[in-house]
Amino acid sequence: WRRLFAETLGPFLLVLAGTGAAVVAAATHVAIGRVAAVSAPGLTVLAVILSIGAISGAHLNPVVSLAFALRGDFPWRRVPGYVLAQLLGGTLAVLFLLAMFGRVGSLGATVPGHGISGAQAALMELVLTAGLVSTILGTSSRAQNLGPISAFGVAAYVILAGLWSSPVSGASMNPARSFGPDVVLGDFSHFWVYLAGPLAGALLAVGLAHILRGPGGHDSLASRAAQGAPEG
Repeated sequence: WRRLFAETLGPFLLVLAGTGAAVVAAATHVAIGRVAAVSAPGLTVLAVILSIGAISGAHLNPVVSLAFALRGDFPWRRVPGYVLAQLLGGTLAVLFLLAMFGRVGSLGATVPGHGISGAQAALMELVLTAGLVSTILGTSSRAQNLGPISAFGVAAYVILAGLWSSPVSGASMNPARSFGPDVVLGDFSHFWVYLAGPLAGALLAVGLAHILRGPGGHDSLASRAAQGAPEG
């Protein structure tokens, strides 16, 4: 239950930061620059991994749980619980913002940018997520295991991806991040972009990990990084 609580709390904080910029800017009429808006989620990822990574592995993202399971480093039986917890955490974050500020700023929903088609946005999400999941799998492997320091690599990737690509797709890379605003708004017209793209990107990253490091499931350090070790 500690793992599930952590996987609810982590996405709550992540989605709060990811959606909060648009909502707070709309509610207060104080502009929040794009650099700040994309840095906040990345820095939140850094803080969350360092604080709860040892409890649940700090997946924070359904496709990360899927990737770890496909690599054999995470039990499949835990995947449904993790995914539900992550979706719940993201939704609770948006509900909190709705209660605080009302239905403003589209509640931080991720949508394709101006002049960008759904297919283009989905392809961008695929490439971005492949890079993100590759970074996560790489820094948790025995060959390059960085322990808690891996949080800096993951956070840096999230920020860098957002800096150059957020005008295209919003740089979600996380179905839970996009699910929260969509379910609260009751508008899933663009959700397929943020489901199909990250899922395909995670599968690509798993394939790349197989090429680079061989089959998974035999790396005790990667398994520990993926599963955490809650006390009690």
